[in-house]
Amino acid sequence: MKLVFSRKGFDTTAGGVPSPILGGAPVSLPIPAADRSRTSFAERGLGELVTALTRGRIGGADLCHDDPMFGDGLCWFGQCGAAQGHLIKHGVGPGDHFLFFGLFADPDTGERHHRIFAHMRVEACAAPEVLRQSPCWREPPRPHPHAEGEWPANNTIWFGPGATARRAVDELRLTQPGGPLNLWQVPPWLGKRGLTYHDRPERWIGRRGLDSARRGQEFVCDIGRARQPRAWLERMIALIEDQPSD
Repeated sequence: MKLVFSRKGFDTTAGGVPSPILGGAPVSLPIPAADRSRTSFAERGLGELVTALTRGRIGGADLCHDDPMFGDGLCWFGQCGAAQGHLIKHGVGPGDHFLFFGLFADPDTGERHHRIFAHMRVEACAAPEVLRQSPCWREPPRPHPHAEGEWPANNTIWFGPGATARRAVDELRLTQPGGPLNLWQVPPWLGKRGLTYHDRPERWIGRRGLDSARRGQEFVCDIGRARQPRAWLERMIALIEDQPSD
């Protein structure tokens, strides 16, 4: 099995501010879109929020790149270009798992940090027009941006069961307490198994520290059939879905 840490949502470049944590739940803001979208921030119910956070720089009428998209226990995620090529190069496909992370602000202190906010198990992936012919396909709740307009030839929609986090629990936080932002606290097995974009030994600090890459969208780890990584993944899924622990 491949496990993918997938960077999504507002950051200092796309959107310009962290996504918020509201009522104890992380709310990942979709990045602004100039085209290839039919969904505005207002249509996502985020108009007033994004206007306030960006001080009017982005408004409710502005289009957003509504991706990854979640609904009814399913996820629709689009990728293309170099990032899609990276996923294919490393053999990511059906049966593999995405953990989506992004930049968030602590509601009390304003501290910026990375945290996991959603997951998806890949059931199928293909070009939009091909995937629609799959027996497992379900139409998304809104027009998906990767099915709108012109995209690179490798434009792909990844589809499968998925959900967003209901609570911003500490275990889903990647940034170590006190920061800095890109210093992550990770399970010890991750350094042993390796993570794309993080080949240099100096990135791995002790047993649990990782100086995470500033760039790159998709970080891939081949966890194979190893029990420890799979147990950790199941724990992350349970935390995201707010399931009681055994």
